[in-house]
Amino acid sequence: MNIYWASVYVATIFEVLWVIGLKYSASIEAWIGTVICIAFTFILLTYAQKKLPISTTYTVFTGIGTVGTILVDVVFFGEELKVVKVFFILILIFGVIGLKIVTNNHNKELEKETYNGMA
Repeated sequence: MNIYWASVYVATIFEVLWVIGLKYSASIEAWIGTVICIAFTFILLTYAQKKLPISTTYTVFTGIGTVGTILVDVVFFGEELKVVKVFFILILIFGVIGLKIVTNNHNKELEKETYNGMA
């Protein structure tokens, strides 16, 4: 895993935090924390998109963030987890994994072309 993908994954953690913060912030301190999480999310995502394809980066980011938000909602806030919801979460996860694999293969091909062109 490279630093750019790592920043996408960390950005999704901050995304889950600020999404929860939007619903549950009741004090000025909680709102400040939510705004800080929003800022970190966009800083990290902007950094990642300097070297990664924006379409795949954003799709992976939103997919992981969606699954993370659902899981936090189930674990910490008592949201009911139905079989249908699990089915669609799995589809989302497989889609994110597929995009990540395709992007990694594409990036490796570009690196080979660049290296061969320089030799």
